[in-house]
Amino acid sequence: MSISYIVGLGVKLFLLLTPFFVLSVFVSTCDGMDSKARRDLALRTALAIVCAAVVLYIFGQVIFDMLGISLNAFRVGAGLVLMLNGIDMVRGETLKNRSHSVENSDPAVVPLAIPTTVGPGTIGTLLVMGASGAARAAELDCGKLVFMGTELMMVVLASVGVGVILYFSDAINRVLKDHGVRILSKLTGMYIVALAAQVIFEGVRGFLA
Repeated sequence: MSISYIVGLGVKLFLLLTPFFVLSVFVSTCDGMDSKARRDLALRTALAIVCAAVVLYIFGQVIFDMLGISLNAFRVGAGLVLMLNGIDMVRGETLKNRSHSVENSDPAVVPLAIPTTVGPGTIGTLLVMGASGAARAAELDCGKLVFMGTELMMVVLASVGVGVILYFSDAINRVLKDHGVRILSKLTGMYIVALAAQVIFEGVRGFLA
């Protein structure tokens, strides 16, 4: 397992969590809050994202075994959902669909962590990653525990990275403005579409094999 693979995995996971879209939703959610309240909300959101992502990755194989769904079938399904999410981001429709407020509840968990950051497509991708970890470790001639431990560490780092962006949301928003954030969100959406196409292809190739 090379350094380039680890770095590429970290970038993929970071963009999979759609950080700039999350930033736009976070800013609108924090409207009227003071700086301390924004930072506290950012920390709680980061913790919720880390917990959700780690649980999905660790228990991916268990969930597949319980549901009786093949990994390739879930790859195709998760890829299709992920592609729809990416298309919505490119078209600028995701903000309208996801940024709803939940009254009398902590927005750190719903809607900021789930489903804004860890949405259906991200959930499916993390489940597939966790369930296929052993097979991919064998392909790369790497120990299962080392490989999955490294991937899990990158999942945590990517989640923390989103939390850092939210923590410094005031400064980032002042520099990028709303227009800049929307452009970065659309570019992230294009990457998500390409990633989804790859996930679908791997699922179809598995079926054919």
